[in-house]
Amino acid sequence: MTPENLLKQIQFIKEIDKIKYIQRKTKLFNSDRNENDAEHSWHLAMMAIVLAEHANTSLDLLKVVKMVLIHDIVEIDAGDTFIYDTQKNHSNTEEELAAAKRIFGMLPKEQAEELIAVWKEFEAGETNEAKFARTMDRLEPLLQNTSNNGGTWNEFGVSYDKVYAKKSIMKEGSDTIWSYAEGLINDSVEKGILKKD
Repeated sequence: MTPENLLKQIQFIKEIDKIKYIQRKTKLFNSDRNENDAEHSWHLAMMAIVLAEHANTSLDLLKVVKMVLIHDIVEIDAGDTFIYDTQKNHSNTEEELAAAKRIFGMLPKEQAEELIAVWKEFEAGETNEAKFARTMDRLEPLLQNTSNNGGTWNEFGVSYDKVYAKKSIMKEGSDTIWSYAEGLINDSVEKGILKKD
């Protein structure tokens, strides 16, 4: 007989396949194809592993990897909100919390509670792990947009001030990465792919 926990876990695994169909606004590096949430989460996990030495503090790297792998699973229900959306607040946490409870709630109780707690920690952005995870989450689309001659910045008329405001939280996770990112933002202005108001 199949253990009950295994059946719940398989059900969850099948459910999260839906993340592969959630299209983001950003496009793959040097491409005109939109990235999906699964690709984004995988890339952040790899970035966290590779870039962890640049964190401002020592980290529980496994927790960071968990954060970036699960942070967008809630978008299966809540949908992807573009970070520069002017109609809908990017931190639609009530809707996302309901999604987290439903989706992670498919798992056995202990696992569900752990993943909901990790997701909430990422959203709060207060721990060292959450700060670094959020640094990764802000860095990847910056790298994509600079590789695509402004990408979504140009497509949606996003200004330097908005980009700078959203990206500057990277310094909370890594001064080194923020310094690099700030340079990319300024270079993008010089190249004319990011407009100052």
